[in-house]
Amino acid sequence: MSQKAYVAGVGMIPFLKPSAAEPYTVMGPKAIRLALADAGVDYSHIQQVYAGYVYGDSTCGQRVIYEVGMTGVPVINVNNNCATGSTALYLARQAIESGAFDCILAFGFEQMAPGALAAGFADRPPPMGKWVDQSQALQPAPTGTPPAPHLFGGAGVEYQQKYGTKNETFAKISEKARKHAFHNDKAIFRDLVTVEQVLATPTIYGVLTRLQCCPPTCGAAAAVLVSERFAKQHGLRTDIVILGQAMTTDYASTFEAGSMIKAVGSEMSKKAADAVYAQAGIGPEDIDVCELHDCFTANELLTYEALGFTPEGTAETFIWDGDNTYGGKVVTNPSGGLLSKGHPLGATGLAQCTELVEQLRGLCGPRQVEGARLALQHNIGIGGACVVTAYGRV
Repeated sequence: MSQKAYVAGVGMIPFLKPSAAEPYTVMGPKAIRLALADAGVDYSHIQQVYAGYVYGDSTCGQRVIYEVGMTGVPVINVNNNCATGSTALYLARQAIESGAFDCILAFGFEQMAPGALAAGFADRPPPMGKWVDQSQALQPAPTGTPPAPHLFGGAGVEYQQKYGTKNETFAKISEKARKHAFHNDKAIFRDLVTVEQVLATPTIYGVLTRLQCCPPTCGAAAAVLVSERFAKQHGLRTDIVILGQAMTTDYASTFEAGSMIKAVGSEMSKKAADAVYAQAGIGPEDIDVCELHDCFTANELLTYEALGFTPEGTAETFIWDGDNTYGGKVVTNPSGGLLSKGHPLGATGLAQCTELVEQLRGLCGPRQVEGARLALQHNIGIGGACVVTAYGRV
């Protein structure tokens, strides 16, 4: 890799519940135009496009981008489950660093349906089949239990049994998420809740109650990545650089370890984070702000340890000491995260990117992390893929 990738522009629209959202052909172009305007470039400057979405027919990316411009450039559609948006970003970063391109657009969107995630095809083996079998073998659940809460809730149960973690500790993460989202006008849930209110909502599976599960959401987000030479040529900003990035997929331990924690990607997360720290020449103690994949409170708790923010088995103390919020060691999910901001699958990774870039620029108002210079992004999809990205303010 011969040149660095800079994030010149970002943009996202407010995330909404499915009944209130516009079609993806409207949401996607809005986010793209925001990112282009933020970067200060016209679409005619874009040399390649990566479009991320999970629920949609082939070439939905072209259908969105043609509302913005039709210049004949390559448009590559990306689908990597919940890590889709960050996968598009990963490919864009690779293309810039390789020297093949100088100005690339990565965007993601999702037009979701209400309710739990469902398989798209009933006439063939589902890609999640092995995970469903694994979770049922390790922790049999009642018929009708949604697969994702079963997996992540089961991982929370396993952690709780191993370390004696209180139910209140998992609920405390939801309380924190709402406090952070209170000042984010793009978040779907901004009303404050207490630990007691979180625990009073219906149990979905294991340690998870309803307010500990991210909602089905619609939305879109985008980023423009450029090389240094392109930025200088066109007078663009180069204050936010990608310092390191890694993608991992599942290891044999996902199924061989007999562990729900392994099944939900803890090893993928750790390996990706370790690779990024090595690339960037930093450690977890250097990170000021982090957007991590809190699809469920249990996953946020597990991810604190996978990213090295706190030693294995100490997440409960980390949470109750306030080390995951303002004034603590690392502010996690200042946007409100997936739990409160929402989780439109294809857009999530690029929404995380948008939040972190704006944090490093110092533009986040009441939710600004003071003095933020190093940021970490964690985006995971069961099935599986994990992308971890480190950003720095130059």
